[in-house]
Amino acid sequence: MVGIKDVARAAGVSVGTVSNVINRPELVTQETRDRVQAVIRELGYVRSESARQLRAGQSRIVSLLVLDMGNPFFVDVARGAESTARDAGLVVTVANSGQSVSEEGVYLSLFVEQRVRGVLVTPADPTGASLEHLRRHKVPFVLVDRVAPGAAECSVSVDDVTGGALAGRHLVGAGHRRIAYISGPPNLQQVRDRRIGLLQALAEGGLGPESLLEIQASRLDVAAGRDAASRLLGVAERPTAVFCANDLLALGVLQVVYAAGIAVPRDLAIVGYDDIEFAAAAVVPLTSVRQPAAEMGRLAAELLMEETGPDAAQHRHQQRVLMPELVVRGSSLPTR
Repeated sequence: MVGIKDVARAAGVSVGTVSNVINRPELVTQETRDRVQAVIRELGYVRSESARQLRAGQSRIVSLLVLDMGNPFFVDVARGAESTARDAGLVVTVANSGQSVSEEGVYLSLFVEQRVRGVLVTPADPTGASLEHLRRHKVPFVLVDRVAPGAAECSVSVDDVTGGALAGRHLVGAGHRRIAYISGPPNLQQVRDRRIGLLQALAEGGLGPESLLEIQASRLDVAAGRDAASRLLGVAERPTAVFCANDLLALGVLQVVYAAGIAVPRDLAIVGYDDIEFAAAAVVPLTSVRQPAAEMGRLAAELLMEETGPDAAQHRHQQRVLMPELVVRGSSLPTR
């Protein structure tokens, strides 16, 4: 492998001059720059980024750990973070915990070993215990799609109580008096908050908790949605509307009820959450509560860069909460 010493020898300059041509070209005359760059091209030299980071004492790698890369919501979060980091000369690596606390712990330990610049993380562990490894080794991190429990860390999240209320008000306003909530794993705060908002909307419409049928899904994916829909169809007094904790669940529900010959929205209205790209493209376009996923990723990356940048001493931890919006489509439009 060609090293910087080989370039210096071939160009007849010092190693320091080659380093300046690569990192601080303004310190080198144009004639010397041209000669060194010609040698670099001829020899095919590529600088060692790991060695550069070791000398600089700070990595240019930011790690993003999400719950489920199979969910397009997290793909959009990653896009927002990657775009912001790239503009700052940083690289984002993405890992998937698969909603597993043990997998999350493995990845967080690996990030510490790799001495990454910082971590953007949507925790799978509801207790936050897995984050202690980052705190102990002083690795900066920002919570994504989760509110930090105190003022000791930054977080970027969405007001999911408001999101659940938006869905509930829409369904109650359309005349529905018995509504199902297909939730996800109960340890996820987002799932609980969306249920709280839904119950608030029911109460505003003069409906009590008995108007809500909750069907718990083990995961937040299409297969879990299909399973929940099968259980829903077996209920004696079937609800006229269903609100799902995310769009993947809603798409699974839509598949099953459509195959069963149940008309959507005439016989069953469906509302999802996230407004992923596939929502509008469903066989019946899906009404959904939109989360600004890319904006969440962008803001999280900005906070992390501020905390790890040259002005880190002036950084103050922030808990940014974004607002969702309801996007109404054919799956819940009132029918005459």
